[in-house]
Amino acid sequence: MEALTVDFKSVIELTDEQFYQLCSSNPDVRFERNATGELIIMPPVGGESGNRNGRVNQQLFNWSDIDNTGIAFDSSTGFKLPNGAERSPDAFWVKLSRWNALTSEQQTRFLPLAPDFVIELLSPSDSLKVTQKKMEEYQSNGVGLGWLINRKLRQVEIYRVGKEVEVLDNPSSLLGEDILPGFVLNLDVIW
Repeated sequence: MEALTVDFKSVIELTDEQFYQLCSSNPDVRFERNATGELIIMPPVGGESGNRNGRVNQQLFNWSDIDNTGIAFDSSTGFKLPNGAERSPDAFWVKLSRWNALTSEQQTRFLPLAPDFVIELLSPSDSLKVTQKKMEEYQSNGVGLGWLINRKLRQVEIYRVGKEVEVLDNPSSLLGEDILPGFVLNLDVIW
């Protein structure tokens, strides 16, 4: 099952508050909204993908707890990009200084910022082309570093602001570079 995109604009244009309420009222459904306001209904992932997503988040959260320079989030957290899209990647991280600059109300809602780092783990229900477009959207909205992990092909696409996408074949690990200094994602438990 792939994500379903629904265009309600001819009937109603959801405000940010209405979209937030829709998501809050339906906690078992994962919604995103693209820059044109279309609603994207994300299907749940299967057991294998859920386990691998958990492994990715486990590593990011463990490093973040030790590093203490930022905060890690999982796919249940949404954020609003400067272009208006509201997304929730599989894992993401925000520098502590940027988090602390948000009001307490902003911290409890969809975060009004582009994360510093994102990870998308391609599941069997995801379209590679659609996920690549999402990664490009992250990049063009200021996300400093993004990894698209394609388990089926054992490839990782690395997205950096202002640079061409780099594709790695079958890496055993990924380094957080200057965005997450010292972070190493072990891919042996992800493949």
